[in-house]
Amino acid sequence: MASDPTAGGAPADTPVEPSDSSLDIPPKPENAAELQQLVEQLQAEKADLLDKQLRALAEAQNVRRRAQQDVEKERKFGIERFARDVLSVADNLGRALSALPADLESIEPALRNVIVGIQATDRELQAVLERHGVTRVEALGQPFNADFHQAMMEIEDPTVPTGTIVQEMIPGYLIAGRLLRAAMVAVSKGGPIGRPTVRPPSNEN
Repeated sequence: MASDPTAGGAPADTPVEPSDSSLDIPPKPENAAELQQLVEQLQAEKADLLDKQLRALAEAQNVRRRAQQDVEKERKFGIERFARDVLSVADNLGRALSALPADLESIEPALRNVIVGIQATDRELQAVLERHGVTRVEALGQPFNADFHQAMMEIEDPTVPTGTIVQEMIPGYLIAGRLLRAAMVAVSKGGPIGRPTVRPPSNEN
């Protein structure tokens, strides 16, 4: 007689009940004290999870804000190196124009047309720089401000307050309100006692 394959043990298709140790379920409380303890434990776990969720949300917001700030900073100042190189072109044009005689009518028409073209090029270059946030530092006639000006010499001039910029050798520039290059200037001395109020250069784009 054939032996019963299920003899001596549980049937093959009988599900195995999981042991209590395999489940993360607290044991069933047997009295009010244990019930109160279980409620407090669950409330503490809930508070901990809520705290972790709030921290994660705050960290995500910080990461997003830092990323936005980095993008904005790159947009404003990413062209700084290029702008510095372009300033040498503007300087050369400025020096060429400053060397011209004041009376252009005395120059022959052909050469005068070339000068007019250089002047137009200089104006267009300044307009392009301004469109990209690069603006000139106010200097001539302004109080000296070490944050925006670099004094190259002092000039005796009793007609203006001491510390006033009376000559600009090389113009200074800002990029998005931040100093790109300080203006090289000459400052007066020998004028009235007391420096005028220092007013930062305009950085309007």
